[in-house]
Amino acid sequence: MIKTRLHPAWFVAAVAFIALVGAAGFRATPSVMIGPLHDEFGWSTATISAAVSVNLLLYGLTAPFAAALMDRFGIRRVIMAALVLVSVGSGLTVLMRQSWQLVLLWGVLVGLGTGSMALGFVATITGRWFVKHRGLVTGVLTAGGAAGNLVFLPVLASLTTSHGWRVAALTVAAAALAVVPLVWWRLRDHPAELDIAPYGGEFTQPAPIAAAGAARTALSALREASRKRAFWLLAGGFAICGATTNGLVGTHFIPAAHDHGVPETTAAGLLALVGMFDIVGTIASGWLTDRVDSRILLGGYYFLRGMSLLVLPSLFAATVHPSMVLFILFYGLDWVATVPPTVTLCREYFGERGAVVFGWVFASHQFGAAAAASAAGLLRDQLGSYNAAWYGAGALAVLASLLSLMLFAGKRLKPIAPGIGLATTPSAAQPQAAR
Repeated sequence: MIKTRLHPAWFVAAVAFIALVGAAGFRATPSVMIGPLHDEFGWSTATISAAVSVNLLLYGLTAPFAAALMDRFGIRRVIMAALVLVSVGSGLTVLMRQSWQLVLLWGVLVGLGTGSMALGFVATITGRWFVKHRGLVTGVLTAGGAAGNLVFLPVLASLTTSHGWRVAALTVAAAALAVVPLVWWRLRDHPAELDIAPYGGEFTQPAPIAAAGAARTALSALREASRKRAFWLLAGGFAICGATTNGLVGTHFIPAAHDHGVPETTAAGLLALVGMFDIVGTIASGWLTDRVDSRILLGGYYFLRGMSLLVLPSLFAATVHPSMVLFILFYGLDWVATVPPTVTLCREYFGERGAVVFGWVFASHQFGAAAAASAAGLLRDQLGSYNAAWYGAGALAVLASLLSLMLFAGKRLKPIAPGIGLATTPSAAQPQAAR
């Protein structure tokens, strides 16, 4: 019998998946703490949402610099440092007494840590380690974010209800530290370290030459990308993606459901179901991205999301009805299905700098999320309900669909030559660029 050795790329992907699961769970924690923090400290929803907004903003803004830091210092060192930062930020919240401390700890420290394990990390891993099945692996790793919600949210909601929010915060701190040894053991920076080709590649690629400065690399990529119309269309659509997922639903679904008499643990369970269905939807999206034009996929995903948000206000009730479960299923399938086609389009338009450029596109995602988190909190305080936020988000999602379809405008370019961090996938064979 011939024994086949599993390619090391799969071990790297597995560790990356675990880190992404943790990062998603760490970011989701504030959604179950809005009520308890309000009850204990008397802070308004808008005040607590401000800390969440800082977290979301830094989560996105850190991504392009983290991708550049991974080129400079290596993936493993950056991810280990990020996990330690998350642990410190979450653990110290048990000592806070003022709202600015929440902003500093959960907003700044945890935001920086989780931002280093954002989707720019996914683009870097798949760009270096995979040629074959790159879209599918992107979908699987992106689904790690959904799995984080699935694993952490019900547990943290239960801990918060039965033992208080401090126990939940310490649980996050311990979980982040527990991943550090695994990252040190199995995560590798580049296939060249092991003198092998990426999975599906035909030759060993040289490791990338470390740039002189991560900030310079990130800003240079932004400067070059910003000259293309395609960048602004992708960034605009992804900003709306962030506003309609992490910023609004991820942050405010639980308190919105609680406004209608739904217990927080039940609402957290519903949000966890979104994560479970998103695993299926995102993996399927990765599979489709290898076969269908990414522009068509994005246009369809955003339009369907907009329609679902427009009907959401009518679905809230004191008890969970089948119609709400149907929304959870549908919305979950679409939650971050936008990521694989967006990563692919960044690679098509921007070549070897696709991972860093995607970091900037992802930063726009988090700008949108931060704005939506704050705006929804203010609307809730001023109007007494979240209805205006849901309707506004639905309209924005339809706009994102139009922005995605506008990517079809422009001339076709010659195929981009294979290089470091660039796939020769069918979807990249005839890239388009918009002026």
